[in-house]
Amino acid sequence: MRFALFRRNPDPPHLEVAHAGRAFRVVLKRRPTSRRITLRVSNATGEVVLTLPEHAELGAARRFADAHGGWIASRLERVPRRVTFKHGATVPFRGVPHRIAHWSNIGGSTEATVDPHGQAVLAVTCDTPHVARRVREFLEREARKDLARAVRKYTTALGVTAKRIAVRDTKTRWGSCSAKGCLSFSWRLILAPHYVLDYLAAHEVAHLKEMNHSHRFWRELHRLCPRTEEAERWLKRHGTELHRYG
Repeated sequence: MRFALFRRNPDPPHLEVAHAGRAFRVVLKRRPTSRRITLRVSNATGEVVLTLPEHAELGAARRFADAHGGWIASRLERVPRRVTFKHGATVPFRGVPHRIAHWSNIGGSTEATVDPHGQAVLAVTCDTPHVARRVREFLEREARKDLARAVRKYTTALGVTAKRIAVRDTKTRWGSCSAKGCLSFSWRLILAPHYVLDYLAAHEVAHLKEMNHSHRFWRELHRLCPRTEEAERWLKRHGTELHRYG
């Protein structure tokens, strides 16, 4: 009974922070490992997250968030604008800008081609409300094909086996390798130049042999993929932008 008296009420899922006539939604998260209150804005999604230690007072978190309203507004201004999958929008496909062209309402396939003027397009044939879904499905399908081909190439080179390949919309990691040999990748790699996707496939396949980031791992990876450093530089410079699309 004594401990029940000191039980904390559940935190709200988010706070509202007002600044200059605008209201910002701030997601609230408690972490036992946190030592102080921190605030971050995701460049990938624009989500504002306030993290606080397990025993920090909610009132202190509110005051901290309110005091940083200007900082939140400034950071959100720098988040890349979203690009919706709709007719006329331009999205990268294997690193090449393609305009989405809704050619017909008659059901059919989506394909990467060129229009009569020679411009690269993603041609979509479906009812207008389904354009975004069709583009997303096409990009995911092409990502699976490219990744499966690259993984097959590198597993053959290393003499290892990938048990499964999954393609998801991850926000914090471009790829991962489980202890059971399952590989997972972001479908958004299909938006990047091909050598970047190829590098990520090599990176995760190398983990099938070296489940760490030791010198042996990097030596193996550089042997498999000579463009490793170039791909790493591209991801550091442009990776966040891939989350703009869709």
